Amino acid sequence: MIRVIMGKKGTGKTKQMIDMINEAVQSEHGNVVCIEKGSKLTFDIHYQIRLVDSSEYDVANFTALKGFISGLHAGNYDITHIFIDSLTKIVPTDGYNDVEDFLNWLNNFGEKNGIKFTITISDEPDLAPEGIKQYF
Repeated sequence: MIRVIMGKKGTGKTKQMIDMINEAVQSEHGNVVCIEKGSKLTFDIHYQIRLVDSSEYDVANFTALKGFISGLHAGNYDITHIFIDSLTKIVPTDGYNDVEDFLNWLNNFGEKNGIKFTITISDEPDLAPEGIKQYF
């Protein structure tokens, strides 16, 4: 299962995600991971959440991010929910074709391995193609 939260900067996406992350630590029966670029959420999320700063790793494109997520899962089969804050800041992209392909891969990966994903994207929701809107 994938959920995408999309909106322009300053619309409350990260605040909404922080609330969801802190709620997940209480309701999930496995481990919860949050991937972000930088470490701005360090003091906002519960200490039991595994916070991963993507800028410490070479995540230059969506292929690398797929490998990164696969590696997280291979190292810990107990992950039940992964949050990705600001997807297009972690992997810059010019259009949404790559994002759509990544979300489809993520959906299949999540269903196969029992992992939920919640992702934020900073952009106007009306500009999103149907391939992304299906995850709203």
